[in-house]
Amino acid sequence: MSDFPRWFDWVIEAAEVYDYGRYPVKGMGVWMPYGFQIRRRVLEVIRGLLDSTGHEEVLFPLLIPEHLLRRESEHIRGFEGEVYWVTHGGREELDVKLALRPTSETSITYMETFWIKSYRQLPKKYYQVVSIFRYETKATRPMIRLREVTTFKEAHTVHESFEDAERQVLEAIEVYKAIFDRLLIPYVISKRPEWDKFAGALYTIAFDTVMPDGRALQIGTVHHLGQSFTRAFDFRIQMRDERLDHPWQTSYGVSDRVVASLIAVHGDDRGLVIPPSVAPIQVVIVPITPGDEEKRGRVLSYTARVAERLEKAGFRVHVDDREWERPGAKFYYWEAKGVPLRVEIGLREAEEETLTIARRDTLEKVEAPLGEAEGRIRELMAQVESNLRRRAQSFFKERLLRTDSLEDAGEWVESRRGIAEVPWCGRESCGLEMEERVNGKVLGTPWPEEPVEDGKRCPVCGRPAVAWIRLAKTY
Repeated sequence: MSDFPRWFDWVIEAAEVYDYGRYPVKGMGVWMPYGFQIRRRVLEVIRGLLDSTGHEEVLFPLLIPEHLLRRESEHIRGFEGEVYWVTHGGREELDVKLALRPTSETSITYMETFWIKSYRQLPKKYYQVVSIFRYETKATRPMIRLREVTTFKEAHTVHESFEDAERQVLEAIEVYKAIFDRLLIPYVISKRPEWDKFAGALYTIAFDTVMPDGRALQIGTVHHLGQSFTRAFDFRIQMRDERLDHPWQTSYGVSDRVVASLIAVHGDDRGLVIPPSVAPIQVVIVPITPGDEEKRGRVLSYTARVAERLEKAGFRVHVDDREWERPGAKFYYWEAKGVPLRVEIGLREAEEETLTIARRDTLEKVEAPLGEAEGRIRELMAQVESNLRRRAQSFFKERLLRTDSLEDAGEWVESRRGIAEVPWCGRESCGLEMEERVNGKVLGTPWPEEPVEDGKRCPVCGRPAVAWIRLAKTY
């Protein structure tokens, strides 16, 4: 895709997903009805996986008092330059500045001090889906870099030991793998370097995918918080040995970027291509009516029968019976919206009791008798899912380079061909120099750890390599 940013702007407008740039606050957009339905179905996947693993949904206030946000010093240093502050209520200046939530570790930890008193209540897993606000000073992009992130799923967990929190990190990674696998979004998992971990965390594990322009996009993060926030709030619970001690925490989040990735990874020059599992409309039926009134009635009657039959079989169906639009315009419209299957019904189909079915991913057409419609459509949707997965994985694998040469890595990254991996000695100074020399960003080291063959050396200092390190252009 030669001009991905322009394509992305076009597709979210043409498909009526997200109106960006016209709302009079920079970095904020509006989810339109069709886009909201895509978002809702993606969130159903996320909520289902979290609920099935014992997470409980909560909802916290948007406003955080300044003194709460400042309780964990490393955390506030990481966010201070991005915080929106509320300083007035009406005409009155507030006694306490209130932050628009940039993330919720401090406010949730504060409330946990009242709710959790004993190890018997642990582990405790909360999550919420909310808006967060960051004063982004870089160029904002719809769904990708926003000042209001409207689909922020953040999970926060509490544990009685470091080891149990570590187990929760592993569970969170498995949950995120299941989410992205369900959405057919390929990814690499990396342990972020010390200089780029979440503010206040012991370490951060991140998921990155590659967009059509070769830039890496972070789509999910998991943080082992240790006791950083529980110590800051002097949050203690009774342990098994009857001591009072600080519990351990994790947090992990995904955002609007999940929907952005779904759009970018699967879309093409005609518009969206939505996997059937999360498509708001799985089958759109387009009646092609002749001018003769009696024949037109037969086509519409047969269309209604087909729609009813498919709806009873559990498919999400829409009949496009707009009389003022020509069939070709309707085809273009629904292709832009990425509906997985289109059923065309003309006089021939009505007379022969057949369906002409077009796939959105390949644009191929097949015919099926009405009696086999449900099975054939189910089979075609499975084929669409399989093809989208194969296509996305194939593109992604072509965007990964492993090389001993920092020059080759730099050329790969600079030409925006994807993610490059080079041997690394583990020293921060060498990692930061790599960023400068390739004009990219360090994503981290592969997770789980991947062994480095004997004889591999850091291309910066020449010392023996202890890990592979990933570099890419990023958003």
